[in-house]
Amino acid sequence: MTGVALYQLAAEYQSAADRLADLDLPPDALRDTLDGLSGELEAKAMNVGFFLKGLEATIAAMKDAEDQLKARRKAAENRLAHVRDYLLGAMQATGIKKIEGPMLRLAVRDNPEALDVFDERQIPAEYFTTPEPPPPPPPKLDTARLKDELKAGVIVPGARLTRGQRLEIKN
Repeated sequence: MTGVALYQLAAEYQSAADRLADLDLPPDALRDTLDGLSGELEAKAMNVGFFLKGLEATIAAMKDAEDQLKARRKAAENRLAHVRDYLLGAMQATGIKKIEGPMLRLAVRDNPEALDVFDERQIPAEYFTTPEPPPPPPPKLDTARLKDELKAGVIVPGARLTRGQRLEIKN
């Protein structure tokens, strides 16, 4: 096979077909001539088809590898969270707040206060915002304002401030 590109072969085939159509050739002669021209085009097209199939297989293998890597990453993240919770629980159970070593410093720290809306239906309407229409969606709870008010000591039915703990690991 020659180094002629598929698009060039297709153009040559179409040009030859157009020229032959202008001649007054019998249908058998026209078909035989075009069949001869189409052989190289078909061979080149088959090679391109094999290349495409190979590329599709490579892409499928990449997707499979991505899925496997994603599953491995998720498993590692779950293990990290479990071991972190395990260490935090052990430190909390023993009352140890800080452990310092030559390479790491472990400390149990309080998280910032978090808003816990345990029953949104009890919260007064003044803590909700109404977005601009159209169409009017249901009122949205203004959590920032509600948290600020709770921090200031205002008692709001249906909401409270909570504080959890986290494990901090620093170099």
